[in-house]
Amino acid sequence: MSEILYEVQDKIAYVTLNRPEKRNALNEALINSLKQVLQQIDKDSSLNAIVIRGAGTDFCSGADLSSLRKISESDILQNLSDAEKLMDLFLLLRRLKLPVIAAVTGRALAGGCGLATACDIVLAAKSASFGYPEVKIGFVPAMVTAILRRNISEKKAFELITQGFIFSAEHAEKIGLVNHVFDDETFEENVKEYVSVYNKLPKSAVSLSKKLLYQIDTLDFTSALQIGAGINTIARFTDECKAGIDKFLSKKD
Repeated sequence: MSEILYEVQDKIAYVTLNRPEKRNALNEALINSLKQVLQQIDKDSSLNAIVIRGAGTDFCSGADLSSLRKISESDILQNLSDAEKLMDLFLLLRRLKLPVIAAVTGRALAGGCGLATACDIVLAAKSASFGYPEVKIGFVPAMVTAILRRNISEKKAFELITQGFIFSAEHAEKIGLVNHVFDDETFEENVKEYVSVYNKLPKSAVSLSKKLLYQIDTLDFTSALQIGAGINTIARFTDECKAGIDKFLSKKD
């Protein structure tokens, strides 16, 4: 059975974590397959957005038991190599040209919550739950913290990673970790309606906006403005921008 399912609906790529019997727990095969599929999608100029979801009842429950056992039995260099595989996935999600939307149902825990957090947008069913419980087994959601800290306030991030409690989709939305919460009964249709917006927007502008947002993460104000000026200039030379300006001006004449 393939760890990842992939289909296209109305120019949107739907990528499904496909280990429902393991609550879509992360292992090396799933992470590698997900990276390969995302890289493949990024080369397809006909697509406008990516949705990542989980098969069965849960989005992703974190690392599976075999992966945890491997951690405890491996030496420091083997563990570093293993951690870097997940790091590469998080980096890839930010470097993809297309917006990536996590559609979370059921549980998104530990690395699974990190995967959702690493996406550009998070949509959640009302019954979904989130959490970074690593601290409870003496572990640290170390790479995820780099992303979490960029999503929510320092004090909220501290609370989540040092107490490890599970929290609701509505709480996740309240603290800024989730963009929107939809009713369970209409969740699938709500997600499709939400992501369809990207079919109506200039693809180059969306891609450049994503690139700009993440480029200025750690820059001072002046440097961020300078990067913005460069992106602004590039946008002006895209066919979509030229066509958009012409259309706008024609309405004013």
